[in-house]
Amino acid sequence: MKPFIAILKYDYLQRTRSYAFLITLCLSLAIAYTFVPEPNASYSTIRIADYVGYYNSAWFGYVTAIMTSIFLSLIGFYLVNSSIATDVNSKIGQVFAATPISNFKYLFSKVLSNFLVLLSIVCVVIFMSVILFFLYNDGYTFEPLTFIKPYFIITLPALFFVSVLAVIFEVIFKKYTVIQNVGFFILFSMMMVFSAKTETDFALDLFGSKIVIEQLQETVKTITNTSDNIDLTIGYVLGNVKKANKFLFEGIAFPTVFILSRLLWVLLGISLIIIIAPLFHRFNVNDRTPAKKAATNEEKQFISNTIQLMNMSIVSTNYSIFPLIKTDFLLLLRKGKKWLWLINLIGMILSLALPLTIAHQMVLPVLWFLQVHRLSDLTSKEITNHIHYFSFSSYKPLSRLLVSQLLSAIALMLLLALPLIIRLGITTNFEGVISIILGSVFIVSLTAFLGILTNRKKLFEILFFMITYANLNRIPFADYFGGLTHSDFYLIQLGLISIFLISLSVLRRKHQLSQ
Repeated sequence: MKPFIAILKYDYLQRTRSYAFLITLCLSLAIAYTFVPEPNASYSTIRIADYVGYYNSAWFGYVTAIMTSIFLSLIGFYLVNSSIATDVNSKIGQVFAATPISNFKYLFSKVLSNFLVLLSIVCVVIFMSVILFFLYNDGYTFEPLTFIKPYFIITLPALFFVSVLAVIFEVIFKKYTVIQNVGFFILFSMMMVFSAKTETDFALDLFGSKIVIEQLQETVKTITNTSDNIDLTIGYVLGNVKKANKFLFEGIAFPTVFILSRLLWVLLGISLIIIIAPLFHRFNVNDRTPAKKAATNEEKQFISNTIQLMNMSIVSTNYSIFPLIKTDFLLLLRKGKKWLWLINLIGMILSLALPLTIAHQMVLPVLWFLQVHRLSDLTSKEITNHIHYFSFSSYKPLSRLLVSQLLSAIALMLLLALPLIIRLGITTNFEGVISIILGSVFIVSLTAFLGILTNRKKLFEILFFMITYANLNRIPFADYFGGLTHSDFYLIQLGLISIFLISLSVLRRKHQLSQ
C-alpha cells in the first residue's frame, strides 16, 4: 500500500506544482466567473427559449455543475493525459517498475492522481460560484446541500471517467500523442451530440447534463402551456441581450436508475483499467532501440585504411540562418508518423474542394490543430531532451536559433494553408490572406511563449484545443485566422498581440540564457 500512496502523492504534487497547472487554474477561475452571467450580461450559458431560472442555490448549483462537467471534461483530458509519459521522460518509471507494485495499482494510482488534479480545479470553480451567488442572487438564501448535490451526481463521475480515459489512451497509443488528442476530440464530439429522451438514454450520458436539460425544458413548457419543442442553448451564446423571463427552478429529484448509472460509470472505468493492465509496458527496456555493436579491431583497421584524411573536404564556417531554418523545417515535417501526412493532404484537398467559407471557418482550424504535436514543443524540446546547455551556448541563440524555430513553424502553417490562400487570392480577398498569415504568426508566437515560459508543451496543447473548439463553435473572440467578420482594427490587434508574445518570448529566453 505504501508504494501506491507514494506514487499517488508524488504524481499529484509534481503536477500541481507546475506552471501549466497554475496557469490552467487561473484560466479555470476566469472561466468559472462566466458560467453564470451577471444580470446585465450580453451573453448566456444555459437559456430555455426566453427563460432563465431565478438566481437561487439550485440554479447556481446545477448550471455551474453542468458547465464544469462539460468544460473540464473538455480540457481535463489534455491536462492529465501525459502522466505515464512524464514518468518515462524523467526515468522515474524504471524505479516504479522495480518495485513490487502491480500494473493495476500503478495505473489506478495514475487515475486517482488525474482525478485529484481535476478535483482541485472543481474546488476552485465551486469557490468562485459561491462568491458569485452572493453577488448575483435574487434574494434567495444559500442552501449548501442543494448547491453541492449536482456536483457529486453529475460532475465527479464524468471527471473520474475522463481520468480513466487519459490513462487508457496512454497505454494503448503510447507515444502517439496526436492520436490521443484527435481521438479524444472525436469521442468528445460524439458524446456531445448524443441525444437522450428516456431514463435509459440518460444513464448513457457521460456528462450527466441531459436529464437536467430535459427537466428544464419540461418546466418551461408547463409555464408557457405549450407542447411544442422548446429551444435551448447551452454554452456561450454572444449577443443575447434580450431580457429573459424568470422562472423558479428548485432542482430535480434524480431517479434511482440515474444515480446507479453514475456509479456504474465509475465501476466501468475501474473495470477498463483492470482489462488494460496486462497491456501496460511497465517501462520495459526492450522497448528501447538496441545499442549498436562496437566495431571490432578488423573493422577499425579497415576504416582507418579506407578513409583518407587528405581527401576529406575542408570544414567551413557558415553563420547564415538559412541552414538552421531548413533543418528546423525538415524536423517539423518529419516529426511523427508518415501516414499522418495523408490526413494533412486530405485536409489541404478539402480546402480546395469545399466552399470557401467552410474551408476557412472549419477545415483550416482543424488542419492546423492536427499539427499540435509538431508545434507544442517548438521551444521546449531542448530542455525536454536535456540538450539546452549545448543549444543555448551556440552562436547567437536568440537571433539565429529562436528565429529559425519561429520562421520554420510559420512556414509549415502557411504551407498547409496554401490552397486556401490561393483561393482567397484569386477572389481578391487580400484581407483574408493577411488574416491567415497573421494567424500563423499568432499561433506560433503563442506556442513559443508558452514553451519558453513553462519549459513544457502541455499548456499549449490545452489552450490550442480550447481555441480550436471555440472556433468550430464560431465564437468571434477566439478567431485568430480571419474566418469570421471582424472590425477594421482586427488585423492590427492580431499583429500587436503576436508582436507582444514574441517580445515576451525573447525576454524570457534572454533571461534563461543569462542564468
